[in-house]
Amino acid sequence: MPAKIRLQRKGKKGRPFYHIVIADGRAPRDGRFIERIGIYNSIAKPAEIELNIDRALYWLQAGAEPTDTVRALLSFKGVMYKYHLLKGVRKGAMTEEQAEMKFQEWVRTKQEKLLSKIREQEMETKDERKKRLAGEAKVNEERAKELAAKREKELKAAQKEEAREAQEEVTEEVAAAEPETTEPTEVTETEPVASETPEAEPAPEE
Repeated sequence: MPAKIRLQRKGKKGRPFYHIVIADGRAPRDGRFIERIGIYNSIAKPAEIELNIDRALYWLQAGAEPTDTVRALLSFKGVMYKYHLLKGVRKGAMTEEQAEMKFQEWVRTKQEKLLSKIREQEMETKDERKKRLAGEAKVNEERAKELAAKREKELKAAQKEEAREAQEEVTEEVAAAEPETTEPTEVTETEPVASETPEAEPAPEE
């Protein structure tokens, strides 16, 4: 069975990264391997791919079969394109110099696209950060308004309570300053007392 170019999983649970290895087709996925030719970190943004292009080409020419995922990685790094160009060289369609020039042109175009994509992602990240900061500022402003309204309400309630207590104190002081009033004594009416002096008798007629 021919050798395979495959991924070998490494890393912690939930945070994987992979080694790109050459392994016997009969070996288990994460078992023994013949050679490690690169790494692949799928968590990074953009994804991080380090690859020894010359060794990958050597193993492709030796008949190693890449898995679907590894084939996509090799295409992304231009290995499959260079492998196709080298086939053209062997068939006499072009010279090695021409193949190398085409490959370098492809690499420059790929790098420009990658840099453009990275800049776009950075701009999107900045925009998202600005939006998030604006949203947080708005929330903080609303909270500040609510807090100010609450404090104003509490202040008004305290002032009202102070005014009520002051009014009560004034009322108590006024009540303490007023003299005590006595209840009026009842005057009882007395019947007129008859005079003890007898009325004068009328003079006798002559």
